[in-house]
Amino acid sequence: MNEAILNLNGKDFTLPTIEGTEGEKAIDISSLRNISGYITLDPGYQNTGSCLSAITFIDGEKGILRYRGYPIEEIAENATFTETSFLLIYGHLPNDEERKAFSLRLTEASMIHKDMLRFFKGFPATSHPMAILSTMVNALSVFYPSFYSEDFMSNTFDEMATVLISKIRTIAAYSYKHSTGEPFSYPKHDLRYCGNFLNMMFDSPVKPYIVEPEVEKALNILLVLHADHEQNCSTSTVRLVGSSMVNLYASICAGICALWGPLHGGANQHVIEMLENIQNKGLSIRQCIDRAKDKNNKFRLFGFGHRVYKNYDPRAKILKKQCNIIFEKFSIKEPLVDIALELEEAVSRDDYFTERKLFPNVDFYSGILYRAMGIPTNMYPVMFAIGRMPGWIAQWKEMHDTIPFKIGRPRQIYTGSTLRNYSETEKEKKSSY
Repeated sequence: MNEAILNLNGKDFTLPTIEGTEGEKAIDISSLRNISGYITLDPGYQNTGSCLSAITFIDGEKGILRYRGYPIEEIAENATFTETSFLLIYGHLPNDEERKAFSLRLTEASMIHKDMLRFFKGFPATSHPMAILSTMVNALSVFYPSFYSEDFMSNTFDEMATVLISKIRTIAAYSYKHSTGEPFSYPKHDLRYCGNFLNMMFDSPVKPYIVEPEVEKALNILLVLHADHEQNCSTSTVRLVGSSMVNLYASICAGICALWGPLHGGANQHVIEMLENIQNKGLSIRQCIDRAKDKNNKFRLFGFGHRVYKNYDPRAKILKKQCNIIFEKFSIKEPLVDIALELEEAVSRDDYFTERKLFPNVDFYSGILYRAMGIPTNMYPVMFAIGRMPGWIAQWKEMHDTIPFKIGRPRQIYTGSTLRNYSETEKEKKSSY
């Protein structure tokens, strides 16, 4: 095993190194504070590995994303969202028996307890769907108190996972229906996962919803592409909260709240708003490019670049293809798509962006695809949460399967005041109040 030598004040400290199955290398600093008195400082944890994981592999330089070793391109093309969920959580693709059993459990868990329906009535109609979603997911622990037992991993994990993956689509659809004032549409046992969600979202007594196969497949691909993405903000949150041994529902609720942020799950909404802004103001693509380069201009080019990918996001390529399929199939005339395509073409030919490796990311086309399906922009982060659910569960399970694991407890470098006394002067000031 290779070792790293750290020299501090003329003294050498030996630290072990670790290499992953894909050649990723790390210096194990878990003993650093004990042997040297030092800690590392890494704002945003950009260079810090928080765990060993066998779930998702990303090579940002080469534009590679794999789930449990399978390329995302193959999974998106061939696997359903439920199969992908099983793969992420249990580590292998389901056989026929496992597939049928898992699908049956999801179907049986799709309904919401009737007492939970009362919760929706307590939310104002203007409530953001993400606020409703996080509240309702956390409330699941109230309706399943047995999950608090110490042996929940061995006895009830499968049920917890099934309940979350199945019910989140129902809760999400109901949060949308609540905002529109329309009656809820119950899950149908003869529809598959994505078709069931679309039906609950858009079916009404006035106009029954017909699930189009192309739309159902496009939604399936969207959810698959969002199913996991290594140790991002929300996934790290699920692990950190879960490390306290709190139940899975509370951990997932925390992940949903983290995902809500505009720098994370709300990014595709910014893309749509940017494209609408370009359209409404009649900006040319050249003007957009020039403004994006100008540091003094408030204009921002959303949907390009990624903290991890320094190449074309593989998920963006897949979604671009789906956009073409959906818009051609249903003869959709969407000006925003034309603007997006022109913008991508201009960026790809501009040295300013290519030198900085600013390529389209998954958010660039996902918002356009959701828009084509009729899903409103405030539901975009909710859609992200539905897709990310199996990844969160898989990461939570992986952490708990690692025995023993430690509760998350980052360190800090204190920069406040040094020791000071509560003086007589301050006492006098207080007496004068």
